[in-house]
Amino acid sequence: MENKFKGVWPAMFTPVDIEGNVAVVELKKLVELLISQGMDGLYILGSTGQGVLFTEEQRKQVVEEVMAVNAGRVPIMVQVGAMTTAESVRLAQHAAKLGADAISSVGPIYFSGNQDTALEHYRQIAAASDLPFFPYQLGNNTMGNITGFIDELLKIPTLKGMKLTTGQLLEIGIVKNHVGDRLHLFSGADELMCHAALCGTSGAIGSFYNLWGPVCKTVRASFKEGNYALAEEFMLEFQKVIMYVLPNIWTFLRQAMQLKYGIDIGATKAPLGTMQKAWDDQEVQSIIDKIESMTEVSVA
Repeated sequence: MENKFKGVWPAMFTPVDIEGNVAVVELKKLVELLISQGMDGLYILGSTGQGVLFTEEQRKQVVEEVMAVNAGRVPIMVQVGAMTTAESVRLAQHAAKLGADAISSVGPIYFSGNQDTALEHYRQIAAASDLPFFPYQLGNNTMGNITGFIDELLKIPTLKGMKLTTGQLLEIGIVKNHVGDRLHLFSGADELMCHAALCGTSGAIGSFYNLWGPVCKTVRASFKEGNYALAEEFMLEFQKVIMYVLPNIWTFLRQAMQLKYGIDIGATKAPLGTMQKAWDDQEVQSIIDKIESMTEVSVA
């Protein structure tokens, strides 16, 4: 199995301008920042990247810009799930043409309750290229019989792993016990970064790694090496911060990225986050400092 699908991967923001178009300059700055910080890979155009809210051409533009800046330095996984299977297929083919390292996809957006529909959606996307395929797992409510669903997924030749966007450790354990070492499993819940490693995940994909990637990478690696005390202290504080900022998470992350890195990711594309309130810069900076003070890693 390939060893590049592991570690901490930011679910990368897609910066936008005031009109909701891709802010190319800010996008390039963000890609360069995350690569320079030693992130293990980049996951682009997922929920954090507002992928499904962009047009097909805008999504292709994002992939082109990210791939050009990256120039092969870290693996890139492109989320290609779209409103229609046909668009997802075209996006998968485009990612393959540009040399992406893998593709990922959410299930059918309006028809997620039907496993057969989801499986056919995934089959067609996976068949569009030879790239390693990482479908989403969104918990028991959208999967029903988890092991039965996994058995069908395993019939897809290019299936190499999954993005487990669930807050239930039991579900992660069920998947891991069922697939063994056949798949690379990524945790998609930031608040379970270390916990999920106990359930056999090889990596973590998350929104907060845009802001605190080096810190999170250090803590996760230290935990796997046996530093339980650091992981416990960090994860409790990290979870507290996540819960605190969650009602106004996008405005927090936008202000935090501006304060720390001088990168403006822009507002969310409506209707997402339109009622979120602005933060006081001093409070945002205090939260940033608190999280970063918990390790000795340099996050400049």
